[in-house]
Amino acid sequence: MQIIEIENFTKTYPLPDNKNESFRAVDGVSLLIETGEIFGILGPNGAGKTTTLEMLEGVNDIDGGHATIDGIDVQSDPFKIKEIIGVQLQASEYFDNLSLIELLTLFGALYSRDVDPTALLEKVQLLDKAKAKPANLSGGQKQRFSIACALVNEPKVLFLDEPTTGLDPQAKRNIWDLVQDLNNNGMTIVLTTHNMEEAESLCHRIAIMDHGKIIAEGTPQKLILLHAPDPPAAPLHGNLEDVFLVLTGHALRD
Repeated sequence: MQIIEIENFTKTYPLPDNKNESFRAVDGVSLLIETGEIFGILGPNGAGKTTTLEMLEGVNDIDGGHATIDGIDVQSDPFKIKEIIGVQLQASEYFDNLSLIELLTLFGALYSRDVDPTALLEKVQLLDKAKAKPANLSGGQKQRFSIACALVNEPKVLFLDEPTTGLDPQAKRNIWDLVQDLNNNGMTIVLTTHNMEEAESLCHRIAIMDHGKIIAEGTPQKLILLHAPDPPAAPLHGNLEDVFLVLTGHALRD
């Protein structure tokens, strides 16, 4: 059963050097995302990944097309959408003088919810940092706290925008374990990433975007066998990074 349906999403912006001309950052994107899956959106910088998520989350206007989440229309019921989704951003700003436990209590109040901040911190393995300020956290700890903030309303769908960018291998693996644990408990997760290993390890299905369009979609294994079965110097077949390079022609940029 699909929890997210996107049909013909479009988003147009004026060209930076010529306001009389425009380009389509998202150009006719359609996706069906199943309940309970981890769905990845991959693409080079400027492919339209984040813009697609922002329209789906209701934080960016939809120029064309429409979408529903759990049967709710994204455009006509944006407040209902925000009640059932959680959003973890690439970068977050917090009130510097509040501790983690105070911030989670505050975010819960914004949703008119009595949250258990200690339970949320325990879920993301930050209980020992309950009284710390965000500025005192490491990069990986900040990302996990950002996910904790996105969970205060017990969302049906969690959106993660490049959740492990810039993290060291241990912090990255901690995020992966958290994502898998949330998904194992029934949460649908949609993430964007530049990390091919991350997509291959976490995602049940992925879509690859380039120039605002979906250029391939399927399970990582099927895409590998279809697009990179025999890369040079590989004994069996390529990996998801080979698929990405074959389809987009772009080198990876973390």
